[in-house]
Amino acid sequence: MSDKPFIILGQEIKKGKKAVIEMDVAKLHTRNNLSVPVIIERAKKEGPVLLLIGGVHGDETNGVAIVRDVIRKKLNKPKIGTIICIPVFNVFGYLNQEREFPDGRDLNRVFPGSASGSLASQFAYKFTHEIAPLVDYVIDFHTGGSSRENFPNVRCDFNNARTLELAKIFGTKFIVDSNSISKSIRDTFNKMGKTSLLFEGGKSLHLDNKVISSGVNGALNIMKHLGMQDGDINNDTEYIMLRKNKWLRSPHSGIFEPLVKNGANVKHKEVIGRVSDPYGEFERKIFAPFDCCIYGLNTAPIVYKGDAIFHVSMG
Repeated sequence: MSDKPFIILGQEIKKGKKAVIEMDVAKLHTRNNLSVPVIIERAKKEGPVLLLIGGVHGDETNGVAIVRDVIRKKLNKPKIGTIICIPVFNVFGYLNQEREFPDGRDLNRVFPGSASGSLASQFAYKFTHEIAPLVDYVIDFHTGGSSRENFPNVRCDFNNARTLELAKIFGTKFIVDSNSISKSIRDTFNKMGKTSLLFEGGKSLHLDNKVISSGVNGALNIMKHLGMQDGDINNDTEYIMLRKNKWLRSPHSGIFEPLVKNGANVKHKEVIGRVSDPYGEFERKIFAPFDCCIYGLNTAPIVYKGDAIFHVSMG
């Protein structure tokens, strides 16, 4: 929070100014340039630097929509400090509506990257060296993959008091104890001494207004806590801290029907779903193995024996 010049991607942003800078990624095989828009808003008064990221995985459209709505509602114009928004981080994947980079790599598993590595690794390297050092706080917005739908939750390391405090302020029903995964963005920020939260909500290639609203409200709560926006923190949800969790797996192959909503609290031996065959001759109920909360749900209509179907809390 010093008065030294704020220089990002080679461009100085003065206090009270806005800039949209194109972060060059690579050239396409057609020789066209491909770049990622980075939107910076600086207040006239010094303060923290907050980064909001969506679309690290190209098919996670809810995260993109959350950062878009923050911008659309002008919530990224801070009273103090600087807010950096990157709505579409993995622009390659977003264009193709795929999770990975064109080189087949998961962008969130190649950080901090290498200047001479794969395409994804080179992109991670540039971000790690030219943007990440400027940031104090980051919120990384994700969704469930494939047919797995996540009830809105925030993930952080419960042993890190700073991130746990922000997770409670964010305002989701579930706060999940989660160590950062090696070579992820969160892992890189943690090693740099930054404060990082990971939001999960909804499923890939699907827009969920409740999830988007939860993400926007959470980001605004963090801004208010940091003094970047005025007003009271809007957090009426009683959070549940999940220290342990597991996936319940289908005992049979067949048509899967969940009989409880994602986010529900269920009791031991309560019927939570069923699996049947297409011919009306076979049906098996699925019972809750213990009292638990459901915060992840397989939405695929067809499952095989052993497929993960309910993500639940333990203890």
